[in-house]
Amino acid sequence: MIRMTDVFKEYANGTKALKGVTFELNAGEFAFLIGPSGSGKSTIIRLLIGEIAPSDGEVIVNGQDMDNIKMRKMPYLRRTIGVIFQDFRLIENKTVFENVAFAMRVIGASNKEIRQRVPYVLELVGLEFKAKSRPDELSGGEQQRVAIARALVNNPRLIIADEPTGNLDPARSLEILLLLKKINDLGTTVLIVTHEKPLVDQFSQRVIAIDGGRIVNDGMDGYYDYEDE
Repeated sequence: MIRMTDVFKEYANGTKALKGVTFELNAGEFAFLIGPSGSGKSTIIRLLIGEIAPSDGEVIVNGQDMDNIKMRKMPYLRRTIGVIFQDFRLIENKTVFENVAFAMRVIGASNKEIRQRVPYVLELVGLEFKAKSRPDELSGGEQQRVAIARALVNNPRLIIADEPTGNLDPARSLEILLLLKKINDLGTTVLIVTHEKPLVDQFSQRVIAIDGGRIVNDGMDGYYDYEDE
């Protein structure tokens, strides 16, 4: 599903964001990618969704080499990846239904497919009764659920959640992570990028820790304590 092998990334300004990162995430896994600000988490996300290319090393996502993929194939690959952002990125003048449907329209789905799929996904995230609401009529947690529904609607093989609870209170944050675990239990691979130690510690799941552009811990033993280094 994801394989990064000895990946380096140096930006044009000389910043060395990644310094030999290697890890794999297999189909069906649920994992946290954690680390302090500036550790390289955002660079990894950008590499995984094809926004940037590695300076050296190999990045494989859903069977595709991200450094050599042809541009015409990139839209098809991105359909297999659902990305959830911290700031929701909803379209304010569209309803919940329309926001989720928009993700299907951009890949050419028919109106029939949209009418069948969107209600199912809204029910999955517990928003079936909010379909006609607009984002400004929703709580923060509900807006994040819309963002999750939008990421799910094209039935991706992989979900990448970038600080999905960063704008939520602890109760809503736990609710969102439990929802993502439910989605994982249905077969979707999930990678959650976060720095929220209390939340991670509530889940007995794989934790990949990055610091200074290097993987410093990878296992099932909870959140990695950087101060112990």
